[in-house]
Amino acid sequence: MTEFLAFTITGIVTGAVYAVAASGLVVTYTTSGIFNFAHGAMGMLMAFLYWQLRVHFHWAAPFALIAVLFVIAPLFGALIERVLMRNVRGSDTGTSLMVTLGLLLFLIGLGLTWWKQTEPRAMPEFFAGNTVRIFSVNVSWHELISIAVAGAVAILLRLILFRTRTGIAMRAVVDDRDLTALNGGRPSRVSALSWSLGTMLAAIAGILLAPKLGLSVLNLTFLVISAYAAAIVGQLKSLPLTFAGALALGLGEAYAVGYLPTSGFLSHIKPSLPMLFLFAVLLFLPQVRLRVGRLVGTRTPRIPGWREVGVVGAALVVGTWIVASAISGPDLASFGQGLAFGIIMLSLVLLAGYGGQTSLCQMTFVGIGAVVASYVSHGSSPIGVLAAAGAAGVVGAVISLPALRLTGLYLALSTLAFAVLADNLFFLQVFGGGGGKVFHRLSLLGVSFDGQVAYTVLLSVVFVLMGAFVLAIRRGPFGRLLAAMKDSPAACATLGLNLTRTKVGVFALSAAMAGVGGAFFGGLGGSISSNNFVYVQSLVVLLMVTIGGILTVSGAWLGGMLLGPGFYIISKNVSIENITFLGAGLGAMTIARSPNGIVGQISGAFDRFRKQPAREDDVADVELTQEVESIVAPVG
Repeated sequence: MTEFLAFTITGIVTGAVYAVAASGLVVTYTTSGIFNFAHGAMGMLMAFLYWQLRVHFHWAAPFALIAVLFVIAPLFGALIERVLMRNVRGSDTGTSLMVTLGLLLFLIGLGLTWWKQTEPRAMPEFFAGNTVRIFSVNVSWHELISIAVAGAVAILLRLILFRTRTGIAMRAVVDDRDLTALNGGRPSRVSALSWSLGTMLAAIAGILLAPKLGLSVLNLTFLVISAYAAAIVGQLKSLPLTFAGALALGLGEAYAVGYLPTSGFLSHIKPSLPMLFLFAVLLFLPQVRLRVGRLVGTRTPRIPGWREVGVVGAALVVGTWIVASAISGPDLASFGQGLAFGIIMLSLVLLAGYGGQTSLCQMTFVGIGAVVASYVSHGSSPIGVLAAAGAAGVVGAVISLPALRLTGLYLALSTLAFAVLADNLFFLQVFGGGGGKVFHRLSLLGVSFDGQVAYTVLLSVVFVLMGAFVLAIRRGPFGRLLAAMKDSPAACATLGLNLTRTKVGVFALSAAMAGVGGAFFGGLGGSISSNNFVYVQSLVVLLMVTIGGILTVSGAWLGGMLLGPGFYIISKNVSIENITFLGAGLGAMTIARSPNGIVGQISGAFDRFRKQPAREDDVADVELTQEVESIVAPVG
């Protein structure tokens, strides 16, 4: 009985911290309509700043708390709202998602750069050493404070949001910003206040968690992701349901630690429990209503003709051969890595760019393809490549099932949950907790590509062929159906088009392409390990292809070049640590102003130099008419 009581108290304490973190998510979402993926990273940053003041600068705990919670955190939240989130207003869910993911990676890079993880740090508990005996269990004052803070936050938020004019204004802004302004409200000030409040709650959660978890940038950032599940229980609206979900999650984790076996497959369920909880909650959510079309800030790129594709493709292969022959060593390896990432990013051009389906687990499909190819032929046979495509495609089709009911934010969360589950339940089992698997380079028709230059040229050929395949899909009926589904699912359903088959098909095809990318990615280093496919890599890849231009094949190539040789060259010439996180984060935070990416900006600049540009309204009318005719004609 004593053991059960101890686990119960631990679960309540953990649930209390989750509740505080989740309530911050709910506050920012209900008042701004933006789901802040960087919420955990903001809490991590505030926890480290508290440690800096409390331990490194030897401030007294009350003064350090006041400085962080009531000065630094609110100002930081207001700054984020003013600089980033105000530009996202009116954009689609995908744009806000990319911006907050970019902020997440940037803050991780900032934390890893400022506070080297090789140096041990410890956060003292509040009133360390003092305990209270409850029945037969000793409970620390820090744990009691965590529970008390969660209760106080619940009461105060309820009073602020429903009993004050400020709270009513905060809820009114997200319902109708213009109407709020017409009634004398100040939407910009209210939004800044809500982000300040959300950042304060993230800071409280980070400070309460740090003594238990240790000052680890990644642990503090991604453990708060567990709070996502609690926030979704309340459907990002209800604070009481959010707190109930947080308590259930905390108790579930505590009982899993206490009663699940410490070895075997079930032992890996413990770190995966929050994601299992999130996945289950998402599956039981009511089906979202189909979205109607609306005007957005993206410009549909021109689809190149076959002759242009052939000329550019041949030039790319020849250029790759020339460059690869002129460089060697790490320079050549980074160039090949960029091409491999470009192949992977093409799968996202199809899925997210053409179909509008968000995926935060693309590197998981890459890992599945690499593992299958290594088992079939150690990567040396074309049969292994085909097996990689088939296995990843089947898994992609299965993962698409939640996509039939979910869109936007909820779809992104479900794919993120799947990526975390795959890391804990699949890759750790396959690689035995960090070990690698040997991976040979492809041999085709008796021709070996073991040489670094030959393999780099092969990667460019594969990129050109897969890029042509993606463009062929976009030019055909399935591509037009994807474009229509992305623009207006409701209109597609009204026309009698089969969205279920379309979503399953695009997920399976995209996953199969990512699996092929995994088969070639494994040959770069001669081995693969679980570290190559962690879910954070999926975020980086998605952000980089979005920065390059997720609507175009050239955007995938550019994103791969930035992620591979681009960051390598920068880090070689400029002493910047964690350049991948910082660079991807900074680039993604500009997406609000440039949703078409770098390629879209360049294409738009060329269009402005045309002698007789058509009026935008006329072009939009012609494109809409052609799109509707191309969709309706096959149906009719």
